Amino acid sequence: MTEAVKERVYAAAERISADRNPTVSSVREAAGVSNADATRYLKQWREEKAAAGTQIAATPQAVLEHAARLAGTVWAEAARMADERHAAVQARWEGERREKDQELAELVADLDRTTAEKDKELERLARELQAAAQRLEGAEANAAEALRAADSAREENNRLRTELAAAEARTATLQQTIDALLQRITPPETPDTASGGGEQADDHQD
Repeated sequence: MTEAVKERVYAAAERISADRNPTVSSVREAAGVSNADATRYLKQWREEKAAAGTQIAATPQAVLEHAARLAGTVWAEAARMADERHAAVQARWEGERREKDQELAELVADLDRTTAEKDKELERLARELQAAAQRLEGAEANAAEALRAADSAREENNRLRTELAAAEARTATLQQTIDALLQRITPPETPDTASGGGEQADDHQD
């Protein structure tokens, strides 16, 4: 049980020391232990850390040089790997940029082609619209001319009807006048004249 408490205190102290200096209260809350356990084991943790620092300070020079060379080798390898990763990322980025440039060029070409087709279609529609407007003007002119001709024909027809009615009236009047004149110049028929007239009529019929 004691070892478990100690391990929790040590673990809490390590975590807290990454950001700030661990205190009894912070370790106690993080490890979930009593104030006495936090105080005792935090003190031990600090003593062990101090002892470890002393041991590192007392490390022989040869070991330190070897560690430095090893660190240099590791650093060089890390730098090489970083350069390789950077080169790979750069190459991938360049490839993606070329693809994007190609896609952009294709889109621009499509846009230019579509714009040209649109302009051509608009020109065609404008010509057709102009032709349709001209045909409409011609049709309207023809319709107006036809309306004028129809009005003129109706007026002429009405005039002729009026003249015909007047002519018929004059003809009737003349006929009445002629009949009256005939009655005035024709002598009255006698019985003999009527009989002779009948015989003459029979002779004409034979």
